[in-house]
Amino acid sequence: MSPAPAQFRPRPGEKEIADRRAEFRRLHESGCFVIPNPWDAGSALYLQHMGFKALATTSAGFALSRGLPDYGAVTAEMALENILDIIFAVVLPVNADFQAGFSSTPEGVAENVLRCIDTGVAGLSIEDSTGDPKKPLYDIPVAVERLKAARSAIDSSRTGVLLTARAECHLVGHPHPFEESILRLQAYAEAGADVLFAPGLKSREAIKAVVDAVSPKPVNVLMSSNVGLTVSDLASLGVRRISVGSALARAAWTGFIRAATAIASSGVFSGFDGTVPLVDLDRFMKSIEDHHARTRK
Repeated sequence: MSPAPAQFRPRPGEKEIADRRAEFRRLHESGCFVIPNPWDAGSALYLQHMGFKALATTSAGFALSRGLPDYGAVTAEMALENILDIIFAVVLPVNADFQAGFSSTPEGVAENVLRCIDTGVAGLSIEDSTGDPKKPLYDIPVAVERLKAARSAIDSSRTGVLLTARAECHLVGHPHPFEESILRLQAYAEAGADVLFAPGLKSREAIKAVVDAVSPKPVNVLMSSNVGLTVSDLASLGVRRISVGSALARAAWTGFIRAATAIASSGVFSGFDGTVPLVDLDRFMKSIEDHHARTRK
């Protein structure tokens, strides 16, 4: 698969990719880190500039940038192109939001996981959502088989890519999302997931219960809204990794909508107050371009 047209740097070499993967695994061994979710190369570059240690793609943020809804409209090819864009742009480990593996069968999941690994990802997530409103979650035995297929594909690649298993119970309206999430995450841990993730947890009690239920395996917690918890709070609960999903992309959309609404409804440009000057952003992007030009010589 050829890379997307606009690249900020040459394709990372095998050693660089291996180093990223080793660093990503090390980050999960102790402590707590934030893994923010850029939706394109530019947002990835700026998050790297801010000092974050790793990044993760966002299926929803990317879909919105293409004028598409989050689930079902983005193809595997589109997702892989976005993953490549971000991996080429930065020097950090990148985790792929790989939805449900873009296949309804375990064999298809395994094939697509290998394609994802080929991009240079340090990790990837597989969720148990079907995309069917009438039956939004795969039954646990089926979800486990799909996860085992992903695990086997990663093991066969001998790359050390980390596998995150997601229980989507809270997001699809399961009648007992917390209890079901625990059952599923424990089954996914047994099936070989390296990291466990149940998006939608909001209370200290629920988060701590999930951390304890799958210990010693690391847990990712999604902070996509301000629920009053800080990074320090989550670290004290035993959370190893914190992602923000589509929240940064939605924050950008929120600023855009507010500014455009002020123009359309009132004919004023107050939505532009406090925006970052273009010269500053241009200077930042130019510094990145210059750095890569020097390293290529």
